[in-house]
Amino acid sequence: MSGRARRSAGLLVFRRTEHGPEVLLGHMGGPFFARRDAGAWTLPKGEYEPGEPPWDAARREFQEELGLPPPGGEALPLGEVRQAGGKTVTAWAVEADLDPATVVPGTFSMEWPPRSGQLKEFPELDRVEWFGLDRARDLIVTAQAAFLDRLAEHSG
Repeated sequence: MSGRARRSAGLLVFRRTEHGPEVLLGHMGGPFFARRDAGAWTLPKGEYEPGEPPWDAARREFQEELGLPPPGGEALPLGEVRQAGGKTVTAWAVEADLDPATVVPGTFSMEWPPRSGQLKEFPELDRVEWFGLDRARDLIVTAQAAFLDRLAEHSG
């Protein structure tokens, strides 16, 4: 995908609790994020090609990353953010209460250790958990915190 802007789309699943809204985030899998927490959590999302509607990509990527059908219900557009690496992410919030224990993450392959010639498989998301908005803000990829703020404006 070099030479053109990379775009991702995803769903920020949230639920209302007596302590305020909680969001479902996934910890990025693979060796680069294994020992990191802050900045290593994301909403389930993935890249899509020009011509594919972002909403369709968000639902497809949710299924691929979590192994669960995307939740139904009203989708609240959260707009776009541009991450530090240059990727533009488009997101929607959908209210649902999912059990993280039911997640069956998709996987990806990469050479590990580097230059070893060995291809290893890693989960796209190695953990999925519910977080209150304040804790989520501490953990989520920095640019994606804007999605939390936009959700808070709508659910406050």
